[in-house]
Amino acid sequence: MNPAIALRDVRKSFGPTEIIRGLNLTVNRGERHAVIGPNGAGKSTMFHLISGRLQASSGVIELKGEDITGLRPYEINRRGLSRSFQITNIFPKLSVYENLRCAVLWSLGYRYAFWRFVDRLKDANERAEEVLEMIGLTARRDTPAGVLAYADQRALEIGVTIAGGADVIMLDEPTAGMSHAETEQAVALIRKVSEGRTLIMVEHDMGVVFGLADRISVLVYGQIIASDTPQAIRANPAVREAYLGEEAPA
Repeated sequence: MNPAIALRDVRKSFGPTEIIRGLNLTVNRGERHAVIGPNGAGKSTMFHLISGRLQASSGVIELKGEDITGLRPYEINRRGLSRSFQITNIFPKLSVYENLRCAVLWSLGYRYAFWRFVDRLKDANERAEEVLEMIGLTARRDTPAGVLAYADQRALEIGVTIAGGADVIMLDEPTAGMSHAETEQAVALIRKVSEGRTLIMVEHDMGVVFGLADRISVLVYGQIIASDTPQAIRANPAVREAYLGEEAPA
């Protein structure tokens, strides 16, 4: 079976500086896969490469067995991959519901047409309502997204990420800046929306990582140094020395 995501000897340089240095990563279909690593390790750059926001200097990136190296973000999205960002990326002046409906239109086959009344698109409206209920924002349906509490904005962005029907979703630090209670709610939401999908996430909260991930990859200086189950990663002396801040036993 082809993996959901595969990176083979991927490199990315900015001028003379190589940020991603021969990165190899496999994310299996249907798994929740976390990527951890110290600041500056290249995690966000890796996300940008997979989603097409940056172009690899060399190497191959595959999505569900298809080479997507060099494709533009919208082309990759139409092949079933969607992502969130570290900084919340929503339409602040549109309502919560309108944000979700915008996300579902293209996946349902609707193209740009100024004469079409979106309120009459029953399938788009029903899908938006389903996602609205899934992310727990039904009571804020008509609220402008820009005035939502921070945690609700993050929940909305997760909703937008899944609304188009992507079966591979990427979440970039989904619980950053949240309180403990908000983090617990976000983890429950992520667990729900990733059911039946492939999830790859970058996250600094180790409680979230070890509580959610089926497998964890550790990125250090642009290379994966370990990729294994949470239990094996926790016990790996190289990981503890490079990332968890503990001196590896002799």
